[in-house]
Parts: sequence; C-alpha cells; structure tokens
Amino acid sequence: MLFFTLNIYKVIIMSYYTHLECSSCGKLHDADKIQTVCEKCGKPLFSRYSLEEVKEAVTRRELVGRESTMWRYRELLPVKHSRNIVNLGEGWTPLTPTKRLGEEIGLEDLWVKDEGIIPTGTFKARGLSMAISKAKELGITRVALPSAGNAAGAMAAYGARAGMEVYVFMPQDAPKVNIIECQVVGAKVVLVDGLITDAGKLVKEGMDEMNWFNVATLGEPYRVEGKKTMGIEVAEQFDWTLPDVIIYPTGGGTGIIGMWKVFDELEELGWIGPERPRMVSVQAEGCAPIVRAYEQGLEESTFCEDASTLAAGLRVPKALGDFLVLRAVRESGGLAVSVSDEEIMDSVYQISSAEGLFACPEGAATFAALKKMLDQGDVSEDERVVLFNTGSGLKYTDLFEVKSPVVNPSKTFDYDTLK
Repeated sequence: MLFFTLNIYKVIIMSYYTHLECSSCGKLHDADKIQTVCEKCGKPLFSRYSLEEVKEAVTRRELVGRESTMWRYRELLPVKHSRNIVNLGEGWTPLTPTKRLGEEIGLEDLWVKDEGIIPTGTFKARGLSMAISKAKELGITRVALPSAGNAAGAMAAYGARAGMEVYVFMPQDAPKVNIIECQVVGAKVVLVDGLITDAGKLVKEGMDEMNWFNVATLGEPYRVEGKKTMGIEVAEQFDWTLPDVIIYPTGGGTGIIGMWKVFDELEELGWIGPERPRMVSVQAEGCAPIVRAYEQGLEESTFCEDASTLAAGLRVPKALGDFLVLRAVRESGGLAVSVSDEEIMDSVYQISSAEGLFACPEGAATFAALKKMLDQGDVSEDERVVLFNTGSGLKYTDLFEVKSPVVNPSKTFDYDTLK
C-alpha cells in the first residue's frame, strides 16, 4: 500500500496496483517494469489490484465530494505517485436522459453517456491520460502511436503536457482536424497511404531504431484502465446500479473491454451486485470483423479486407483485443451489430435535432443499432439503455454540407422561405 500527497487536490491518495496478468493465458508480469503484451502468448495485459485492501480503505460513499475527473477512482488505477498524473480534467462526463429521442423510437428509459465534452473532444482522452501518466512514471520520454485520428490527438495533447516527444502515424485520409491538432501541440505526424494497421506496422518496425514506446490500443496495459472509468461512472451516476443494456461503438474495443473488466472489480468490492448489462458491440458494415466473428461463432475475428466507413474510429480491420470484446458480448448475453454509413449519418441528425447533442458518427452508430434491435425485439420498451457517444461531432464537420441560404442585405428578405 502506497501513501502520497496529491498537491493539486490537497488530499491523501493511495494506489493498490500490484501486478499485471495476461488476459488470455494468465501469466503474471512485473508491474514496475515497462511492459507491452504478454511475454508468453502476445495477448493484452490487465492491471490487477489488491481489492481487499481497497475495500478496507475506501467506501463508495467516500467518493462523494472528490474531484470530478476519472482520478476520483484512484484506488483502482495503476498510477502510483501523484506527481506522475498528467491531467487535463478528463472524465466524469454527463449521463444525459434523452426522453424526446426515446419517445421517437418507443423507448421509455434512454440515456446517452456524452464523451464529446471531454478534453480533446473524445473518450480517447481517458485512455491516453492514463497511458501517458504511467509512461511518465516508468521513465518513458518518447512515445508513438498508430491512430485513425482521435487517439492521436489525445496522445499528442497529453504527451505535450508531460513534456514528451510524440510521434503519430495516421491514414492520410484521417480527419483533417486530428492532423491539425497533433501538429499544433507539437507532435511529429506521419500520414500513411493505407489503414490504421499499416500505420501500426510502421510504429512497430521503428521501435528499435527510434527507441519509442508504442502506445497502440491494447499493445500496452494502461489505456484500458482509463477507459474502464466510464463503467465506474455509469454505476455511480445510477446510484450503483447498472443499466439493462450498454451499446458501444467498437473499433479497437478498449472501452467495452475496460467496462466489462471493472464491473467484476466493483462487484468484488461490494459496490455493485452480480447483475450485468447486456453489452452490445456496434461496427460499421464496411468494417465489421467483430460482428462477423460473433455471427460465425468464432473466438477471434479475421482481418477485414478493404475496410471502409466514414466513421474513422470504426475503421479497424483487426483488433488485438477482439477476443475480449467477443467474450464480453457473449458472457453478458449481448449482441454484435453492424450498421450502414447512411444509417449512421441519419442517426447523427436524429440525435442532434431531438436532444441538442452533436454526436460523432461512431456515437450515432449506437443509436442506429438500437433502432435495429428494437425492430428485432432484442430490446424491450421498458428497459434502461445507455448509448455511448464517444466524441464530439464538431471534429467531423468535413462530413457535413452547409445548406443555409445566402441573403443579400440590400434586398427584401422573403421570410416565407423559412416556413
């Protein structure tokens, strides 16, 4: 058990992080050394904690009044020393009731967890804040990342705040805003004529020559620990009960994996019961390897050739943690659903016009999936459903056209055109 002072918040914090464990074969790894994936089987590593000590040290009631960031759950996070926390205020995003939207589709209890207001405008801030903080704690000063866009922007921001050298590799057709935000905060950006998997290959091949730490999705153990805080927040915001259904957009899948992991941790602490939401993984029809694996009864997905979707964050042809996503979906009695780009864009407009939430395409994909599930009887009208909007639509303005009339102020305006 470690005691130390967090000067920013003037409180005593404790970390109960003990070791790393392979999510597949169970091999244990040293928590105080730089680790990537399992030394034995190459699968992702999970952080483990002394939950008995956590149970003795803090109750869920004691969380009330703590800072409104993901670091309020510090006992269940892997950063040991407060001086290493790289924080921009990430986490504790609103869980918004969307009554009008629910009424439009006949659902009584619909909510949106809105990650669009988080730093860098995307849920990626949670994972990259955690990864960069832990990298700092381990003495890492140079980091690299393959990204479809939003993760690169988040890593560049947190890397800059930590004073690190940051290198990002993105497909050349990544959203322009992501390229610009990386450059503005000082990252070195390489655009790749290919997919995120091609970018990942370049990062991996450059590790020895460039001596950088690869922060690829689930290629290191800590991004998932940042993402799991979404699950703790949902539990706390619902007064320590979980919804019936969680619908989540899946590219690399870290969010759904992290939430499924932390639900077990919360139950062991006695903070929630054994009930679990049905976890629904949503992908785009043009890149749906996990959906295909689910439908075919496979434990892992196969590489998706010619992956294509306007939802950049969903264009992941093969996720390292696909088996963990499939495990969460099946253990929870959930589903894997694919939706078309047309359905995604229609849903962006429907969510935004009904609730004033400018959802990103990935987030809107969850609503498109929900409508399909309702039509097929996979969701009941009285169930509590949470959709995850994983980013701000403001980062995707290149997908939209301006349709407003241009007015000549020297002429009389015909207001009938507005009726």
